[in-house]
Amino acid sequence: MRLLPFRRRTSKFQRSGISAVDLADEASAGLFARPGRMVLTVSGTVIGIAALVATLGLARTTGNRILGRFDELAATEIFITTQTAADGTTQEWLPWDAPERMQRLNGVVAAGSLTSVDTNGALISTSPISDPTSQTEFELPVQAASPGLFKAVRANLATGRFLDGGNSVRADRMAVLGSGAAIRLGITSVAQMPALRIGDDVYLIVGILDTVARQQDLMGAVIIPEGTARADYGVTSPELVVVETQIGAAALIAQQTPLALRPDNVAALKVASPPEPKRVKDAVVNDLNTLFLLLGGVSLLVGAIGIANVTLVSVIERTSEIGLRRAIGATRTHIAAQFLLESTAMGFIGGIVGASLGSIVVVVVAAVQGWTPVLDPMTPLLAPIGGAVIGLVSGTYPAMRATRMEPVMALRSGG
Repeated sequence: MRLLPFRRRTSKFQRSGISAVDLADEASAGLFARPGRMVLTVSGTVIGIAALVATLGLARTTGNRILGRFDELAATEIFITTQTAADGTTQEWLPWDAPERMQRLNGVVAAGSLTSVDTNGALISTSPISDPTSQTEFELPVQAASPGLFKAVRANLATGRFLDGGNSVRADRMAVLGSGAAIRLGITSVAQMPALRIGDDVYLIVGILDTVARQQDLMGAVIIPEGTARADYGVTSPELVVVETQIGAAALIAQQTPLALRPDNVAALKVASPPEPKRVKDAVVNDLNTLFLLLGGVSLLVGAIGIANVTLVSVIERTSEIGLRRAIGATRTHIAAQFLLESTAMGFIGGIVGASLGSIVVVVVAAVQGWTPVLDPMTPLLAPIGGAVIGLVSGTYPAMRATRMEPVMALRSGG
């Protein structure tokens, strides 16, 4: 068998006498020939990559924060009322000891009842003197609350104290004001033991609410003990029971509630539990990711246009150089590869610096806000590759333009 002579394949670079190392040297020289312009060009990619990494990280961080707040508040609340008849009347009732019954269920953190009090149009005032020059009497809602309601709605006090079980048992004429009601009545402190009148009855103000996480209408109301409302206004049953549960227990407790409160007629109660958490969480995360991805994409587009412009200007400025290299044997592939390598290197460098800055921004913002920073580890790792791809794409047109230059014409135009 005849053996054919071995022929070593040669690349286009080797046939032109230019190796890959020489190509890298030429690209490096082209990059650092004008360092100031290169820095400005790379800064566009840096800003784009940093914006993308930071926005993705902040989206995950804020999304995690929002989901935590959702789990902390919305996913732990249950509202219990009675069913309403077709004519709008309520024919069933809630037991007065509903909060105590709910507390016996495993997973219940707090429970309290709330009832609107019909005062027969009685106005509320803080002064027994009628001043014709200013309004001293107001029509404010009056709510009757059980002692556990304040914990169930996560109420915080601006001053004073909450109503307790003893106030309800003794039917004490005491009241807690929402901050809105306190402002209208001109009361800012309970240090001087202020009082208000509901019609002809005088109530001692023992506290003023600062905030509530649930039942925001309490901020504009006068809140009196449940036992007092039964004794003074003939309230027959609670209208609403507010329950706070442990995370993950709301669905089960909602199923157990009718049996716990009305075993004689489980259909009499209406139990409102939070929506299915996963669906709400996914919707929030998707909306945030879409918003921040759009912002990051715009930033990247600006960086890509910057690289394309600078690479094109570099091709025009180095016309004579391109013509000289073509004249001494450089191929079109070599010329294209040189400019593509330069633009890709700029994008890669911008990706590295941008990923670092974006990660730092996420950590700093999270630290300032007291959040837990959340960042996908693949995002900063893939960012330099993304920057290189952007540089490669941005440099395609300038590189193709450089390859179309004929050596003689390039030398003449370059002077």
